Amino acid sequence: MSHPELPPGIESEQVHLVEVQCTPEAAERRPAVRHEHLVRIAELKRAGTLIEGGAYADGGLTSSILIIRAADAEAAAAIVRADVYIRAGVWSEVTVRPFGRVSV
Repeated sequence: MSHPELPPGIESEQVHLVEVQCTPEAAERRPAVRHEHLVRIAELKRAGTLIEGGAYADGGLTSSILIIRAADAEAAAAIVRADVYIRAGVWSEVTVRPFGRVSV
């Protein structure tokens, strides 16, 4: 979306920043479902729904961040809650916040 205050060639869009907390059992549970999770992540990325995602590189499995295009926060949360990591108990708590993304 173009805004009058943005210089030419710079766009902004509202997307959703989703943070998901890992469960204490994440390290044990993740290997069995990681392939399925990554296949889905690749599909969401190719579809343009997932802009970026990954886990914090803080030495353990603590939480992950995903930037998602969705109609609203509920839709963004639903995309994440449908992931095998939720069903398998790798991820637990899902927090969604609106995020203004700027692109060149």
